[in-house]
Formats: sequence, C-alpha cells, structure tokens
Amino acid sequence: MRSVRNVTGRAVRTAGLLASAAALAFAGGVAGAGAAVADSPSPSASPSDGGDAAKGPTEAGTSFRTATPFALDQRATASASTGDYLYWVLPVDAGQQVTVKAKVTLPESARHGAATWQLDVYDGLRRRQACRYGVQTRAAAQDAATVELSCALRTVRGWAEQWSNDPLPGDYYVRLTAVGVPAEDLGQPVQAEVQASANDAGGAQAVDGKLSAPLVPGAGSPTPEPQPSASAEQQAADGAPDSGWSAGWWSDRWVWTAVGGVLAALAGIGGYRLTRGSGRPAHLPPGV
Repeated sequence: MRSVRNVTGRAVRTAGLLASAAALAFAGGVAGAGAAVADSPSPSASPSDGGDAAKGPTEAGTSFRTATPFALDQRATASASTGDYLYWVLPVDAGQQVTVKAKVTLPESARHGAATWQLDVYDGLRRRQACRYGVQTRAAAQDAATVELSCALRTVRGWAEQWSNDPLPGDYYVRLTAVGVPAEDLGQPVQAEVQASANDAGGAQAVDGKLSAPLVPGAGSPTPEPQPSASAEQQAADGAPDSGWSAGWWSDRWVWTAVGGVLAALAGIGGYRLTRGSGRPAHLPPGV
C-alpha cells in the first residue's frame, strides 16, 4: 500500500511539473511573438495612399557615385531617356529580406520594335546580387505601355566569409536600364519608378558574427560630427537606416534558448524526483 501511495504521489508531482513546463513554454512563445511584433516595422503608407512615407526622390543618378539615395517603402521616380543608366541607392541592414520592384512607362509614340529592360542590384562592394525569385529581365512588346521588373534578394547576413558572395549590411545600388532596344528608339522619353520593401527574417537566419562597419562609402574613416545646419537631404545621403545600423540585435533565439534551459532544468528535477526513491527500503528485516 505504501508503494502504491509513493507511486501515486510521484505521478501527481510529475504531472504538475509537466503542466508548469507547458505553461512556461506557452508564455515564452507569446513573449517571442510579442517581441517579433514589436520589432517588426510599422506599416507605412503605400504609394497609392500618397502618404509622406511613400514620397521619394524624383531623379536618378547615372553611375554608382551619383546614385540617388532613397529609403525602404519609398517610391523613387525619374524622367529619363531610353538607353540611360539609372542608379539609386538604399541602406539595408542585417536580417532583412529585401524585394525591389521597378516599373517603366514607355513612350506613347510609335516604336520600331520590342525593348528589353533589366533590373540589377549590387551590394556595397558593387557585387551583383542574385535574386531568390523575380523577373530581372523582361522584353516589352512594340505596343506595350509599361514593363514591370522585380528582384527578391537573399537574406542579408550580419557576417560572412571573405570567399562567399553573401549579401552583407550596407548600401545597395539599384540599376535600371534598357539592354536591348532598336537604335531608332534610343533617346525616347520614359518614366521610371522604383520601390523597395523589406521583411525581418527573424532568429532563424541570425549568425554569430557582425561586421565592424557596414559596407558604405567612407565606413573606415572617422565619422564627422553632424552639423546643425545640415539639410535632411544631406543626412539621408549618408546612407544609414532611421534606427541606425544593426539596431535589431534582439532575436527570438534568445526567447527559445531561455525556454529550452527552463525545460531542461524542469526535466532534470522531475527525473531526480522519480528515481531517488524514499531513501530507505520499504520493508526492513527485523532488528534493523
């Protein structure tokens, strides 16, 4: 009878421990979800809404050095001629998955043939980045009014080996141009539009490393003190996100690591309580 009571008491205690572990795991998951929601960027106005966040530059550069800066979720536009190379630049931080979209409004005047347009994205080292998916090159028919392109980049890593071509935090250059067009159509006016958005990849893509400085021009030189008279456009040209580089150091890996440690401790306590016994035999021989 005593043995049955001991086993019953242990079973009750074990059930209580498992219930506590399940409650802690649920609380950890809720905390991780709350942190993810808190860290995720708030929705901004879309270009069709006409909000301030959607307003961007109205011109484009003609080379890497003269690339026009714009920010995520901004719509950059430019009036150009067919055959021009159009350049923009935007800051991208570690852990972000960026998608760049471009739209070209072709001239209404008669054209002499199909035109092929191409969208390229380069990192701070001016290495052309591959797209996970999207249409980087598309041919527009002779009577087409617009052509749309897109490129979804790989997740930007906080650190990578020197031999790899992994995208790293820093400036990313967007280049838009016509790569195949009849010679008679060169110089015709076009309207270009570029927009980029980003998603947070979360702790699943985090790495144990970090660059000493983002890949931006002049990253290795001392940072000058900001001047009070500096204009907003001048500050935007410095190429830093609004919240600073690598501001999102928090990762949901912290939450699940803590939850795993708690569960391991509870499992150890439960195993000890189940296997330790009562401390002395249930039936002792006479005279002991």
